[in-house]
Amino acid sequence: MKSTQQIQHKIYNLSELQQEVFRWRLKSKSIVFTNGVFDLLHEGHLASLHQAATLGDMLIVGLNADASVKRLKGPTRPIHNEKTRSMVLASMLAVDAVILFETDTPLELITAILPDVLVKGGDYTIEQIAGAKEVIANGGKVVLADIIDGISTTKTIESFGK
Repeated sequence: MKSTQQIQHKIYNLSELQQEVFRWRLKSKSIVFTNGVFDLLHEGHLASLHQAATLGDMLIVGLNADASVKRLKGPTRPIHNEKTRSMVLASMLAVDAVILFETDTPLELITAILPDVLVKGGDYTIEQIAGAKEVIANGGKVVLADIIDGISTTKTIESFGK
């Protein structure tokens, strides 16, 4: 079982993550990046994260910070705070690194890391994905992850009101 310290070791700030990515690349590891709110983790999140992990050697998850979630999803969100969401993601075997971002999109983060593979849910188009143009211009690729119809955090929250 992983200790809290081992889990927290997978949660990075940008300068730490850039150093880690540099070390991974020295070892010829391919870098995969995905992002989201990951508020109430559900089957769709798990499938997307596991699919992303199969697309390269090291999976980085960009996580919207609480302030960003409130701007995007409204004042009642997130349900779980950024520390809890970070710890849950970092505890997953498929995830190698977690990094919070305060902005509404992870564009700055993606351009700072320039992953080999950028993954976002299949409910987006490549043109809608922040950082897609930059990753492709750097020789990387963008993958639309499979989604499970009818499953979302918003729908889960709405079901509690029924």
